[in-house]
Amino acid sequence: MVTAVDRSVLLDVVTDDPRWADASEAALRQASREGSLVIGECVLAEITPALGADEVAEFLHDWNIRFIPSSVASATLAGKLFGAHLARGGKGGRVVPDFLIGAHAQLHAERLLARDRGYLRDYFKKLAVWQPVVP
Repeated sequence: MVTAVDRSVLLDVVTDDPRWADASEAALRQASREGSLVIGECVLAEITPALGADEVAEFLHDWNIRFIPSSVASATLAGKLFGAHLARGGKGGRVVPDFLIGAHAQLHAERLLARDRGYLRDYFKKLAVWQPVVP
């Protein structure tokens, strides 16, 4: 099973988030036992400031996370679904990376490990979204 990992889960672990770190780390470990972990450009770019550019490669290696570049198909899917978001009255700007991450996961993995705020399940109907559970 290939699991794409969202920045929210990785940042929980990297920053030792008081509420989410344990749940996100447990979910990451479980996903790793069940298959492979992947990320794309948006996630890599968004975790780099928290880690530092020199430590990103080591972090990815330690967690056995593979970088898989986006494709024309995933970027196009993100744009299509972002357009639907705008047509429904949604705001632009900051949410574009969320659509790129969701589309990348839908086309390059079998599921996405993320703290979903609802838009993933709403727009990415074919994407299996797995959320860490805080006990």
